[in-house]
Amino acid sequence: MGRRRQSVTIKHVAADAGVSLQTVSRVINDEPNVRPAMKEKVQASIDKLGYVPSIAAQRMSGSRSYLILAINDRDRTIADWRARDGRDWIDQMLLGGMLTAAERGYRMIFELVDTHSDHVERELGAALAALQPDGVIVTPPHSENPQITGLLAERGIPFARIGSKEDGPGIAMTMGDELLAGKATDHLIELGHLRIGFIAGPDEYSLSAWRVDGWREAMGNAGLDCDGLLEQGDFGFESGLAAARALLDRDDPPTAIIASSDQMALAALDVARERGLDVPRDLSIVSFDNTPVVRFTSPALTALDQAISATTARAVELLIDARKNGAPDQPVVVEGELIVRGSTARAPNHARS
Repeated sequence: MGRRRQSVTIKHVAADAGVSLQTVSRVINDEPNVRPAMKEKVQASIDKLGYVPSIAAQRMSGSRSYLILAINDRDRTIADWRARDGRDWIDQMLLGGMLTAAERGYRMIFELVDTHSDHVERELGAALAALQPDGVIVTPPHSENPQITGLLAERGIPFARIGSKEDGPGIAMTMGDELLAGKATDHLIELGHLRIGFIAGPDEYSLSAWRVDGWREAMGNAGLDCDGLLEQGDFGFESGLAAARALLDRDDPPTAIIASSDQMALAALDVARERGLDVPRDLSIVSFDNTPVVRFTSPALTALDQAISATTARAVELLIDARKNGAPDQPVVVEGELIVRGSTARAPNHARS
């Protein structure tokens, strides 16, 4: 057997650079008052030797843990995993967050917390005590839960509130929900649609109202009426069936529907089929989320792609830099894009029976 390769330590870096251990430590921990030339010299030795700082050693050397904690609701996350229906919110969070954290010498830890229970403070408090994270990412609707945000503020832990624009502690972040809803509406208007229905999400999510606002604004800008064109669901498939049926039962039904989740858009597609409507010839459909499943429907769904990965990556960067830069004064917007596929087309020129 060959000899086991010796690990490169901070002592090797210090010897190669001809500096003290304290200087190497200050460079690794990005501490202030290190001359640029010295920082370059130490970094050159780190790169040359392939040194990777030990998080355990870093934690012992200062007040930082080099951990970012992301929390999501336990019940909803487990239900999504068990359903295996293509939702990839967690995957996208991990993609953006873990890679960005690693680039900065950090690690991102993911925890599920029962955020709807009476003992949320105990659950979250236990996770904070065990991990001592340098920052926390909170997802909607929990990003507007005062129990959670209040506890983090009380502990003095920097945190990012994805899906929140409320005043208060923490870094407010959105994915431009109003702008995305407006993009979808404008796309359909450009295709000649005059009656565009909207299936909103539940009230517990502020972003549900933001999306309705974006749709209403775009309709208003085009001089189009929204009356009788709004229904509400809960992001789930069954609620999408009921909402789509209600819209298509109107005396003057919409020629296009925007659904505030992929599951509700899939439901609208099913309702169209059960009524003998061709998508997109008779009815155009646009979805929010752009999870993998929408690419494999027939037709593939035009969808609003939420920038989950990019938003989580930006949250990690802001939290790591929070000690030096503080929190932004305004909500940080990381906007997604409209992905046009086969479920949208020009409005029909004849009324449907």
